[in-house]
Amino acid sequence: MPDLLVKLYDLPPATPVEGVTIRVARPFERGHLRDFIEEHFTRSWADEADAGFANRPVSTWLATEPAEGGRSKIVGFAGYDCTARGLWGPTGVAPSARGRGIGKALLLHSLHAMHTAGYAYAIIGGAGPVDFYRDTCGATVIDGSEPGFYRDLLKPNSA
Repeated sequence: MPDLLVKLYDLPPATPVEGVTIRVARPFERGHLRDFIEEHFTRSWADEADAGFANRPVSTWLATEPAEGGRSKIVGFAGYDCTARGLWGPTGVAPSARGRGIGKALLLHSLHAMHTAGYAYAIIGGAGPVDFYRDTCGATVIDGSEPGFYRDLLKPNSA
């Protein structure tokens, strides 16, 4: 999967998703986010998103919606400066919440935060749905970027 380049000075506005809050994660939510990511995605993605909590400001974003008991539940996440400076990702939306525009909202809110922090460009590393990123934020493929930053990956230990 190729890396993509995004011009942060030329982004469309971030739009809300009805019933969903898009916001920066809070330090005391770190464990909840790790649990969510490991349940729906991978341990490696949880490790990457976890690194965003060390940044100031925190660079890991959440999509939440109301749950029972007046609390909220995580339905998606995105991060930047987690794996490398200027690199956007990882990101994911719970399978039960897909198709509602949550991924697009997370992408645009967090890319706007990168621009506010002083970045002119972002790199989306190892992008799967290239058309989604092209259509949503004008991302372009970086020629010769496969395998890009994600090379020499460790194989998980097996039991």
